[in-house]
Amino acid sequence: MIRLCEYVNCIFAVIILLLDANKTDRVQNGAQGTERNNTDVHDKTWVTAEKATSHNGGDADRSRWRSIRVMYFTMFLSSVGFTIVITSIWPYLKKIDESADASFLGWVVAAYSLGQMVASPLFGLWSNHRPRREPLICSIFINVSANIYYAYVYLPPSHKTIHMLLARTFVGIGAGNVAVVRSYVAGATSLKERTSAMANMSACQALGFILGPALQAALSFIGETGVSVNVIQLQVNMYTAPALLAACLGIINILLVILVLREHGVDDHGNHIRAINYTSEEQVDVAPEAEDDIDQIAVFASNVLFFVILFIFAVFETISTPLSMDMFAWTRKEAVLYNGIILAAIGFESILVFVVVKVVSARVGDRPLLLGGLILIFAGFFILLPWGNQYPKIQWADIQNNTMPAIRLAPTSPSNTSLEHTGCPYEQAWCLFTPVIHLAQYITSDILIGVGYPTCNVMSYTLYSKILGPKPQGVYMGWLTASGSGARTLGPVFVSHVYTILGPRWAFTVICGIVLAAIVLLSAMYKRLVAFSVRHGRI
Repeated sequence: MIRLCEYVNCIFAVIILLLDANKTDRVQNGAQGTERNNTDVHDKTWVTAEKATSHNGGDADRSRWRSIRVMYFTMFLSSVGFTIVITSIWPYLKKIDESADASFLGWVVAAYSLGQMVASPLFGLWSNHRPRREPLICSIFINVSANIYYAYVYLPPSHKTIHMLLARTFVGIGAGNVAVVRSYVAGATSLKERTSAMANMSACQALGFILGPALQAALSFIGETGVSVNVIQLQVNMYTAPALLAACLGIINILLVILVLREHGVDDHGNHIRAINYTSEEQVDVAPEAEDDIDQIAVFASNVLFFVILFIFAVFETISTPLSMDMFAWTRKEAVLYNGIILAAIGFESILVFVVVKVVSARVGDRPLLLGGLILIFAGFFILLPWGNQYPKIQWADIQNNTMPAIRLAPTSPSNTSLEHTGCPYEQAWCLFTPVIHLAQYITSDILIGVGYPTCNVMSYTLYSKILGPKPQGVYMGWLTASGSGARTLGPVFVSHVYTILGPRWAFTVICGIVLAAIVLLSAMYKRLVAFSVRHGRI
C-alpha cells in the first residue's frame, strides 16, 4: 500500500508541475510579445501550448485550457486502463486455463484494439455533430463496466478465456474516445499551439503508461490468492485489482467531463469560432478549401505511418512477457513484476522525450523527428535478433528422455507447492536451436524503442492534425485511431503466431523489414507532409 501511494503521489505531482509550467510559460510569452518568423510555421515555429491567442477575452481562454486539461486527463486514464493489466494478462490467462497458449494471448491483446478500431470512427462521427460530452461519458461508462467484467472472468464454470476475450473487447470499445480527445485538442488549439499541446497530451499518455505497469507491479504483492469478498463473489488479487482500480479511475473521469468540460474551438490563428459539433459541417465558417482541398495522399500516408508505428509497438508490448519468461526463465510473478518495472521506466523515459521533442521541434521541425524516431525503433528491434551459440533453458527437458519423470513432478519443498516450471517450453521447437536473447539485449532494445516510439507517436498525429487544417476533425481522427487500433489488432496476432511457430529471429526480422518500409514511405512523402495553412499560403 505504501508503494501504491508513492506511485500515485509521484504521478499527480508530475501532472501539477506540467500544468503549472504551462501556465507560467503562457504568462511569460504574453509579456514578451508574439512576433516570429512565419516563413515556415510547420517546421520552424514553436510556442508553448497554452499561450493565449484568443481575442475574445481571458475567461474564454481559461475555460478552453481547463477543458483541454480534462482531455489530457482522459488520455492519461485511457492509457492507464490499457497498461495496468498488460503485463499480467498472460499469467492470468494461464491461471484460468492452463491449456491457453501464446497464440490465444495474441487474440486477447488484440481484442482491445479491435474494439477500439470499430468504435473510434463512430465516436468521432458522434462528436462532430453532438456535444463531445455525450460520446465521452458513454465510452467511459463502457470502459468502467468492461473492467469490472474483466475482474470476474475467473468466475464462470466454463469458457473463461472467451469471457476474457469479450471483456478486453469492451474495454477497447470504451477506449474509442481517444479519437474524440485528439479531435477536441486539435480543434481547440491554434496551429502554433498544436505541436506543444499534442506533446503535452502524449506526456499525459506516457504518465498513464508509467502508472499502469507501476501499479500492476505494486499490486503484484497481493499475490495470486489475494482477498475474497464473498458477498459479491469477488476475488481481489494481483490480476483483478488493477482492473478494479481502472474502473474507479473511470468514474472520476466521468465526473470531470460532466463538471469541467466545455465546448471550445479556434482557427489556425487562434481566433475563437463556433463550436463545430453543434452544427453541420456545411454551416461551419471555414474557407471552402477546408472541405475539398485536403491533401488526401498525405492523409493516407499519415495513416499508414501511424499504422506501422502502433503495429511495431503492439508487437513489443505483447511479446515482452512471454519472451522474458522463455529467455530468462522468469516465473509468472517475476515476469509481471520485472516487466512492470521495465515498462514504467520506459514511461519515465518517454516523459523526458516529450520535453525534448517540444524544444527540438522548434529547431528542426516535425518531420525530421519522425524520421529519427523510426531509425531508433529499427535499431531497437535489430538488437533483439538472437545471435551466438548459447541457448535458453528448456522447460520440461528432463521429461523428454523418459527416464525419471517423477523427479521433476515431485514436490521438493513446502514453499514450492505450485510446481511452476520455468524456461522455454519444449513444445516450441525453435527453443532447441535458437540462441538465447540476453537480458542486456532486451534492456538496450527497451531503451531505444522507449525513445523512438513516443517521438514517432506524437509527431505522426501532430502532423496529421496540421494536414487536416480547420475542418472538423472528429471523423478523420476516428480513422487515424482506427488505423492505430487495426495495427494493435494485427500486431499481437502476428507476433504471437510467428513467435510461437518460428521464434524471435523470424518475428523481429520481419519487424525490421516493416520499419524500413515505413522509412522509405516517409522519405518519399516528405515534401507533402506539411500543414494545411502552409500548403495554401495562409501563413
